[in-house]
Amino acid sequence: MNDCDSLLRVAALQASLAWENPEANCVAFSQELDSLQEPSDLIVLPEMWATGFTMNPKTHACSLPLGWQDDEDRWPAPLKAMRKWAYERDAAIIGSLACQDKTLAHPVNRCFFVPPSGSVECYDKRHLFTFAGEDAAYGPGDERVIVEWRGWRILLQVCYDLRFPVFSRNRTADRYDAAVYVANWPAARRQAWSNLLIARAIENQCYVAGVNRVGLDGMGIEHSGCSALIDPYGRTQAQLDLNASGWMIGSWDRAELERYRAKFPVLGDADFFSLG
Repeated sequence: MNDCDSLLRVAALQASLAWENPEANCVAFSQELDSLQEPSDLIVLPEMWATGFTMNPKTHACSLPLGWQDDEDRWPAPLKAMRKWAYERDAAIIGSLACQDKTLAHPVNRCFFVPPSGSVECYDKRHLFTFAGEDAAYGPGDERVIVEWRGWRILLQVCYDLRFPVFSRNRTADRYDAAVYVANWPAARRQAWSNLLIARAIENQCYVAGVNRVGLDGMGIEHSGCSALIDPYGRTQAQLDLNASGWMIGSWDRAELERYRAKFPVLGDADFFSLG
C-alpha cells in the first residue's frame, strides 16, 4: 500500500434538524450532498438525522419489516436516501435513525453503515441516555460493531457511548483504525464532548470523527455542534465553528497510523477484558 492508497477521505455534515420531520430533513440533506464539492470515501451524518433526538418512536421511528435487508423496495425513505447518496457519491454513508425493527420487541437508535452497493451494516446504540428518557423509549443494543471499508476498520458509536471508554477500547482481538461518533450532544456539555473525542483518539491510537448537530430541538435543547476530526495523536485535524452549519472535510492516513503504532506500541500493554 502506498501513501496515496492509504488515505480515506472523510466528509461530515453538521446541520440543524427539522424536528420529527423525515421528509424535510431528507430534502435538506439532499441539497447539502449536492453542494459537496470534494470527493469522499466516507460521509458522516448526525445521530437521528431524519427526526432529531425524538423520544416518540411509536409515531416517528422508521419501520423495518421482516427481511428488510434483502428488499430495498421496503426500506423506509431515510434509509433509501442514504443508499441513493452513497451510490451517487461512491462513498459509504454513516448516520443513525430511530427504528422499529420487526424482529425486536422494542425500538432502537440504530447507526447504519450504507456503502454504495452490497450489504448494509448496523449498530444499535448500547448506552441509552437515561437523563433524557431514552431508556424508556428505546432498547439497548448488545453488540459492538466494526465495519470494513476500503482497507479501513471503523468502529460505529452513537453519542452517549462516548462517555464509556471500556466499550470502545481498542483490543488486539478486534482492532480498529477509526471510531465514528454520531451525536445530538447538547451545548450545555460541549466541553465534555470535545475533551472526550480527543481522549478516545489518544487512548485507542485511532482516528476519531465526532459529528454533532446544531440548533434547538423540539424539546428546547440547544446543540452547538463542535464536530471534529481527531488524529491518533489527539490533534484536531478539522473542526467547524460553534453553531455553524456545513461540511467538515479531512483525510485519514493509514500508513501514518501504522507507523505511529509501530513506533509507540502502547495498545499491546492494555489490560485484557471482555464485555458482558
